[in-house]
Amino acid sequence: MNKAVALQRAKDVLNIEAKGILSLMDRLDDSFVRAVELLHGCRGKVVVTGMGKSGLICRKIAATLSSTGTPAFFLHAGDANHGDMGMIMQNDVVLAISNSGETEEILRLIPILRRLGVKLIAMTGNHGSTLSRAAEVVLDAGVKEEACPLGLSPTASTTAALALGDALAVILLEKKGFKEEDFALRHPGGTLGRKLLLRVEDLMHRDADIPLVREETSMKEAILVITSKRFGITGVTGKRGNLIGVITDGDLRRALQTHGGGILSRRADEIMSLKPRSIEKDALASQALARMEENVPRPITSLFVVERPGDLVPIGILHIHDLLKAGIV
Repeated sequence: MNKAVALQRAKDVLNIEAKGILSLMDRLDDSFVRAVELLHGCRGKVVVTGMGKSGLICRKIAATLSSTGTPAFFLHAGDANHGDMGMIMQNDVVLAISNSGETEEILRLIPILRRLGVKLIAMTGNHGSTLSRAAEVVLDAGVKEEACPLGLSPTASTTAALALGDALAVILLEKKGFKEEDFALRHPGGTLGRKLLLRVEDLMHRDADIPLVREETSMKEAILVITSKRFGITGVTGKRGNLIGVITDGDLRRALQTHGGGILSRRADEIMSLKPRSIEKDALASQALARMEENVPRPITSLFVVERPGDLVPIGILHIHDLLKAGIV
């Protein structure tokens, strides 16, 4: 097979699989809504079961459901027939996936599910199948053709089932009011976990490390604070300890151009910039990064930290380098 033929065949495969997914849209009906309601009302866990290639798709669907607020696990239909059926409890809902709807290992489970009173959702390409007739809800995941030229290996059919499973998971996510914070709790590891779990108070510098001067402080002392604290900035506080301004390296350069050597005798409140930027301690670290970057056209590199929105007393400071070290950037 030459290069041109290989590329064309690859496009054909993708086209067949894309058409398989798109065809599901026209067949979505009240059965999908009933499946969502059944899964949403599940008081136990969602048990996703299947065999072979469909079993692999079941694993992905179960994982997606679990990570988006619907507790679920994969149960191999073969293993269920040899002892693992005990994993299914009365309050669970079973989602069985079989393109033919006649998978022997799944059909053997039906009498036991009935005895337990467990609700069954079938995802299949055959509405007249034994599995379909036994299920409370049937989701049509059929495709016109497989991408496999022999029509034997599950390709478009498994892709369609996966997409339909994702649709269920997303609708359930929205129905449950699942939020970014909920997602973070289920993904504590890696870069994603750091971005979603780390909060400003986890990274901020506190107490004596915070660069602060009073409004009447001389610029000579203010420069010493900026230099010793190594943030390239100092906050300026008023009589009540409220943050009323900041002095940055940039402010110093501009003040030198205006006042020259006389800057050292000036007060901090004569040189400071007004409207200092701050962020709440319980904000996500990723939100702090976004706030630094939104200061167009000159992004800032530090944020003073306050207890809650509207507070003016600084309790910490966060630098862009802290975000870099934590892997947020």
